[in-house]
Amino acid sequence: MASKPVPVVVLAGFLGSGKSTLLNHLLRRNGGTRIGVVVNDFGSIEIDAMTVAGQVGSTVSLGNGCLCCAVDASELDDYLEKLTRPATRIDVIVIEASGLAEPQELVRMLLASDNPRIVYGGLVEVVDAAEFDATRARHPEIDRHLAIADLIVLNKADRVEPDALERVLRTLGEFGAGTPAITVEHGRVDPQMLFDPAVRPEREEKVRQLSFEDLYADEYDHDHGHADHLHTAYESLAFMADAPMHPRRLMDFLDSRPEGLYRIKGFVDFGAADPGNRYAVHAVGRFLRFYPSRWAPGEDRLTQLVLIGSGIDAGALRKQLESSAQTGPQDAPDERSMWGVLRYVPAESDGTEETAETAETAEPALD
Repeated sequence: MASKPVPVVVLAGFLGSGKSTLLNHLLRRNGGTRIGVVVNDFGSIEIDAMTVAGQVGSTVSLGNGCLCCAVDASELDDYLEKLTRPATRIDVIVIEASGLAEPQELVRMLLASDNPRIVYGGLVEVVDAAEFDATRARHPEIDRHLAIADLIVLNKADRVEPDALERVLRTLGEFGAGTPAITVEHGRVDPQMLFDPAVRPEREEKVRQLSFEDLYADEYDHDHGHADHLHTAYESLAFMADAPMHPRRLMDFLDSRPEGLYRIKGFVDFGAADPGNRYAVHAVGRFLRFYPSRWAPGEDRLTQLVLIGSGIDAGALRKQLESSAQTGPQDAPDERSMWGVLRYVPAESDGTEETAETAETAEPALD
């Protein structure tokens, strides 16, 4: 099977903002995605029906395919190496920044890492809407964190009056132009906002035995009284084009994407500008990356994108994407047109995918 880099998402936010609640929500609603969680201690992770022994330097299985590591900053590289071994089959890693390092330092560590199996997946800053002013007074460094965030999660929105919430959103908009801010309750962020849910054969069957994970998630939603579907809070746009996209016009669209557009994912065909490759695109907030890979023999060369946001003008976005498509031979891109795209391709990507080793056992050994 093909081995792809594992995205590493940095989750930051001050005490009480709701990071642990958000983490636990992702673990409950992983949808078959194997998540590697890196924290300072296991206390913030809710693990029912299990007894967890050990502190820093320990790894435990969460029973649903996910793994949790308790580390300190000096051990981070070692555990990222262990979590990204092909045998673990981890799809995404979430690092809780609290106590490990300043978010900016964690981002630098990840961008400078020589681990070929990871790719930086963006900085998500969790903010307590009800305590925002008090948090800024106690921790003025939050302004710096917000300025470098790729996505802001404004949590506990249900505890704030609409006018006050709008004021907080306006203030957040002053730190980083174009940084999207999602308003949520109880840390309930749709996982699609942060990473692509994995598609696994064992999750695709139409009828399967109800798992402990299913029961736990349903019971939690029932007890907490907010079992409404997450996707109802967001709007999505599916776009498909059989004409290749013009690299410059598509980058103009991506560089100026509007506030409220939180997530973009899919595949892009650039036609003659790079005939051998299709480009997977992954955007979370301001964070953007392209990952080239070879077209499969006989594969339809299409551009297929999904855009997710709140308050977006789907019609206007569709028109912009349609106008990014090439109109014919007279509109063929020149040899320099891909430069803007290549700025967002990780240095390790060369348009090929390496072969991963096959795991002999269902659960990995991390020792």
